[in-house]
Amino acid sequence: MRRLNILLTAGSRRVALVQAFRAALRSVGVPGSVIVTDVNPLSPAVHVADRSYRVPMATEDSYVTELLTIVEAERVSLVVPTIDDELPIIAAARAEFRRAGAVVACSSQEVSALCNDKHATCVRLIEGGVSAARSYLPAQVSEDLPLPLFIKPRVGRGAVGAFPVHTYDELDFFLRYVPKPVVQEYLDGPEFTIDVLCDFEGTPLSIVPRERAVIRAGVTDRGRTVQDPRLIELAQAACAVLKFSGPINIQCRMRGDQPVIFEINPRFSGGIPLTIHAGADFPAMLVRLALGRKVEPAIGRFKEDLWMSSFEQSFFLDGETLGFEPFGAETRIGEVA
Repeated sequence: MRRLNILLTAGSRRVALVQAFRAALRSVGVPGSVIVTDVNPLSPAVHVADRSYRVPMATEDSYVTELLTIVEAERVSLVVPTIDDELPIIAAARAEFRRAGAVVACSSQEVSALCNDKHATCVRLIEGGVSAARSYLPAQVSEDLPLPLFIKPRVGRGAVGAFPVHTYDELDFFLRYVPKPVVQEYLDGPEFTIDVLCDFEGTPLSIVPRERAVIRAGVTDRGRTVQDPRLIELAQAACAVLKFSGPINIQCRMRGDQPVIFEINPRFSGGIPLTIHAGADFPAMLVRLALGRKVEPAIGRFKEDLWMSSFEQSFFLDGETLGFEPFGAETRIGEVA
């Protein structure tokens, strides 16, 4: 039987995602390993993966070369990037990964770069007839804009540097305070994430909307699945304008009784465990796709009103056995003394 090894990059805190891919291999009935890369041996995902490698930062020139070395050495068949910074970089090298024997579960370089730009994302969606937040660059901002507004970095993640703006004095301050800002209309309705998985040709396979009841550091701490045709149709409309591949998550809020997109992240969301437990097993679908099997769309097939309430867990590690000296992709984190 064919073995399928999976490389999850920038593992960090994504313990649940590592576990989900390991479970996916079992559910599909395929032997394989889940391998994680990271820049720090203290990252939790390193300690649940089957094997782990320390690699350079994604911004370093050697990053893709290091990943390709791992792919060839470990005979990886599926690469799953997980953070915004690396998506365009890895997407640009999809052909190289394919030649090394691995398919990459991410959208194209163009789409990945576009989604990293929150202003460009909303402009493209609006041009395509999709409901998205009205967005402005600093040069487009004037006191004619109705308050309140919302300001955040044009490129950023985790809600870092994001602020509501209630006065024009605040607007003037935050335009100088927030690096490379984008200003958006203020959306104060309920917030939702829509998890979407597309096949490698861009066809949506599964769409699962989730209400974000409690958010901590930009990640859903408590939330629930919702069967809302408006949210599912909004996700389908976005996928018709932008050709995605692999997992994406769409962030939106309600404006009146209609959902409005304010950003799209073409990667797994932090709240993906809820979607998986609701019956939409994105990792298992990706495993089947990587095996070359046909996966039929299952839009709207998930358990409604399933709640997730998250909490912290910790690993306790002996510092003497971790090792922090620099080492390359040929060395496993767990083997460094």
